[in-house]
Amino acid sequence: MHRLLTSIIILNLAFAGTIFAQSDLPLLNEAALPLISAPSFAELLELPFVSAKGQWIAADGVLRVVDIPKEKHIPVLHHKVGLASAVIELEFRWDGTGSFLVGCDSDKHVGRVVINAKGLSIAEDSVKPSHTIAQLPLAVKQGEWHKLRVEWKGDQMAARLDGRELRAQHSFLATEKVRSWLAASHLVKVRKLKIRGRTASTKS
Repeated sequence: MHRLLTSIIILNLAFAGTIFAQSDLPLLNEAALPLISAPSFAELLELPFVSAKGQWIAADGVLRVVDIPKEKHIPVLHHKVGLASAVIELEFRWDGTGSFLVGCDSDKHVGRVVINAKGLSIAEDSVKPSHTIAQLPLAVKQGEWHKLRVEWKGDQMAARLDGRELRAQHSFLATEKVRSWLAASHLVKVRKLKIRGRTASTKS
């Protein structure tokens, strides 16, 4: 019995290690991309980050999202670096209902990863409203930190949320980008943000 319990524990630890390792594996960009930004969130954000809508308050290692009702728009944080290929990693949690998004723009929206309590989706923005091209139903709980990785490369976009993966392909996703962005409902927090990528001039 003791040997059986020991074997079960070892297998569980090995399985947990495998899940953790897989969560850090590349989705689209097999070669490591240069680190562009890794803010500490210990102090106010500076360029190339710009609060486009709402307030994004950095303190004590956490970025807190505050809605401004008179703007009549979900809070949006721009990162004004155009990345032809990108890896965006972060952890987020929400303490209320709503959504969390990671996207990229040219002179208009190009593509986005959308997360709400019912799951994960990827959309492209060649039409209005944006066109959902891939969906993954899953429960995304409030009051818990969730690990997210978003990548794009060429005409593809992919996301991994808490170990679950979703990929999509559309010609419009290959549009040249001028920035990436985060958008979130009120009562969302973000931490451990890292942005890696290559600009159009260095994508090769």
